[in-house]
Amino acid sequence: MKILILATSLIFLIQFEVTAQTEFILEPSQSMIMTGKGPGQDGTINPYIGQNCYAIVRNIGDRQFSIRVQQDGKIIEEISILKGELKKVKLIKGYELYLDPNPEGIAKASVDYEKIDE
Repeated sequence: MKILILATSLIFLIQFEVTAQTEFILEPSQSMIMTGKGPGQDGTINPYIGQNCYAIVRNIGDRQFSIRVQQDGKIIEEISILKGELKKVKLIKGYELYLDPNPEGIAKASVDYEKIDE
């Protein structure tokens, strides 16, 4: 019985560990990297790392914020995202995705990824 309880607890603990954070609170002075720098540095787990994909970014807060796409320190694209808006951003292999906050207050975002069917 104890082994069954221990095994069940271990399964739940492992499951909890591998779930990725998908919702973020952006403080006014806090720019966050979502993907592109690698494990331990990225804010999200991109299941399509190393290949082209879409980032699905939704503004779930009350303030506008910006999405920034970079490669090797060079800004490729900057996109404003309004309250309630959803943006689908193409990420080419090697691109980095950042969420830049609103300096006037806290913003909230949700980030997910989608495979590009080519």
